[in-house]
Amino acid sequence: MVMKIPTPGCFVNTRIIRDNFKRHMAAEAEAERKALKYIAYNMTVPVRARIQAQLKLATMPNYTRMNQPKNRCVVSGRGRAVLSDFKMSRHQFRMAAQNGELPGVKRATW
Repeated sequence: MVMKIPTPGCFVNTRIIRDNFKRHMAAEAEAERKALKYIAYNMTVPVRARIQAQLKLATMPNYTRMNQPKNRCVVSGRGRAVLSDFKMSRHQFRMAAQNGELPGVKRATW
């Protein structure tokens, strides 16, 4: 079975494709991981069920974890110095702000 993963609407390189895949898979497995974590950490559940939940969590692929995806710039794909409010790297943010492409953002004067 081939699974179709939507591609992002920006500059695409292998890092962006990999990150997009991780985001998609983490979103799919989020409910199952939360349920297993609840069972594994709940002290009122029998020990055998808790251990089974822990084993199932340990055997799940790494890319289903929510901390695997990285914040990337939607314009350039850069992984460092990304402003989370705009999802842009500092350089792309500066260029867009200078060109007036970001509403409500202007140069600071004091």
